[in-house]
Amino acid sequence: MRSTSLLCALAALAACSAASAQTYPARPIRVIVPFAPGGGTDNLTRIMAPRLSELLGVQILVDNRGGASGQIGTELGARAAPDGYTLVHVDTSFTSNPSLYSKLPYDSIKDFACISLLASAPVVLIVHPSVPVKSVKDLIALARARPGELNFATGGTGSATHLGVELFKSAANIDLVHIPYKGTGPATVAILSGQVVMTIGGPSSTKPHIDSGRLRAIAVTGEKRNAALPNVPTFTEAGLKGVDSGSYWVSLAPSATPPQTIEALSNAMGKVLRMSEVRERLLNLAFDPIGSTPEQCAANVRGEIDKWAKVVARAGIRLQ
Repeated sequence: MRSTSLLCALAALAACSAASAQTYPARPIRVIVPFAPGGGTDNLTRIMAPRLSELLGVQILVDNRGGASGQIGTELGARAAPDGYTLVHVDTSFTSNPSLYSKLPYDSIKDFACISLLASAPVVLIVHPSVPVKSVKDLIALARARPGELNFATGGTGSATHLGVELFKSAANIDLVHIPYKGTGPATVAILSGQVVMTIGGPSSTKPHIDSGRLRAIAVTGEKRNAALPNVPTFTEAGLKGVDSGSYWVSLAPSATPPQTIEALSNAMGKVLRMSEVRERLLNLAFDPIGSTPEQCAANVRGEIDKWAKVVARAGIRLQ
């Protein structure tokens, strides 16, 4: 009788687990954005959220938890219950932080399950109009003729703009002087005023200044030209390979989240990113919507971590 009772209890537990998996999601899902409102990760997440809510039939709550280059919110996501009700959306800093910091409050590989590669966005190399260059070839020639004299602005040491220029420096084998600022806003002001001669930035933020003639676009990352800047050649077109410093956005969950939950979320996000109205809004902001399998997402994360580790090592950057 005891054996029979135990078997019945196990069967009931299995049935409850199966029912729970089949009814996911049954309550609101929180998506942690480890940055302040208004940035790229926040914009992407909030554009997706209403359609994702419609598909899954539950409310999607966007929770901004900025600070420490994304570490505070990302740790919160890593420590959340692995039940599919807390996700975290990250950008390129997630894959560069392991090399920039000697210790993180989470393991970027072991503590997370990849759901989907959400989108990518190129970056554009821009110079002040006073710089006598109109192409990558011209800029490299000028930098080699004046080693250690040309400077570049960034949003801070270890920022995406900093690492992007370091990758360009390495690919071009040139010497440039880094001028860090407290954020991309002050860095943009510095190059617009001519205090520094160049930087790398996103098309969505640089395009108005390029269109007005206050900045000159030299080249853009990516395999093809960006729709927002159709007259600007890619680095490859300009004859320089290896400048793959574009940004990626990824959806993650705590590592022990059930595989069927990960799959359901990945499928839903893929459908949202293929919706014409969502794609149009993202393309207008210079995002390239992707949507991927969890396996493709994980491969991208590992590849990006390896890539930025090499860039950081060559540049000798260490933040703590």
